[in-house]
Amino acid sequence: MTYCVGMRLNAGLVFLADSRTNAGVDQVGTFRKLSVFENPGDRMMVLMTAGNLSISQAIRQVVSTYISPEGATIWNATNMYDAARIVGDAVRAVHRQEAAQLAEYGVDFNVSLIFGGQIAGERCRLFYVYSAGNFIESHDENPYFQIGEAKYGKPILDRVVTPHTTLDDAAKCALISMDSTLRSNISVGLPLDLLVYEDGALAVTRFVSIDEQNQYFSQLRNSWGQQLKAVFEGIDAPVWNAAPGATENVLSSANGGNRPVRIALPPGMIAAEPTAPVQSLAEGPASTAQH
Repeated sequence: MTYCVGMRLNAGLVFLADSRTNAGVDQVGTFRKLSVFENPGDRMMVLMTAGNLSISQAIRQVVSTYISPEGATIWNATNMYDAARIVGDAVRAVHRQEAAQLAEYGVDFNVSLIFGGQIAGERCRLFYVYSAGNFIESHDENPYFQIGEAKYGKPILDRVVTPHTTLDDAAKCALISMDSTLRSNISVGLPLDLLVYEDGALAVTRFVSIDEQNQYFSQLRNSWGQQLKAVFEGIDAPVWNAAPGATENVLSSANGGNRPVRIALPPGMIAAEPTAPVQSLAEGPASTAQH
């Protein structure tokens, strides 16, 4: 599996991808999933892939050499939308070549891609390309895309990333998002490829491959875990069955009528007597209130 995230910000673009691929617990490999298409001064584009590795590698190769009937290529497309269409055409070309044979062996045509960058004369743009070759574009309402194991790293992105986020903060947020995924899913793993692109540069501005020895990423992982725990411990415990009028930390009120759905006992079974009174946080351990 994999996890990749791409962000489109006012200041530029951020891309982060892991490099783990596995076909079972004893078949784990490292394959880089972030590729750069760059002609300095004219265009800088990034493609990240998730899904079947043989499919994604074939798509990457086709993208680099594809020529449309009109003569358009990834290298001469006049805007990022046309470049994204070329990526979609490459996906469909590989599907025509491989899908039927894969289906004979019970293998789905499974791939998703994040494609983004900048071509001289227009702003930075970011696209999510589906396995059918169609795509959507990122806008201010949704400034990032994820592919692969997206769920673990999504909450921090939703809370932090906006179009106004700085590139350094976005890179930090992407790394925290990746750390959450690494901790929760063994199918995602180091090393990581992180690319940060400044709007208007038309060339890669910052890139790093991150392994277990990377000082900043190790510091970030430790600091994030410690500070999360500290914040958690600093939040007050809830008050159960609070007295009427209480307004602090109230999870339930004494007069709130909170009752679970209880299943009736089978016919003939006698209900046992409670061994201890039900206690609430509001009443404290010495309470003898009957419920």
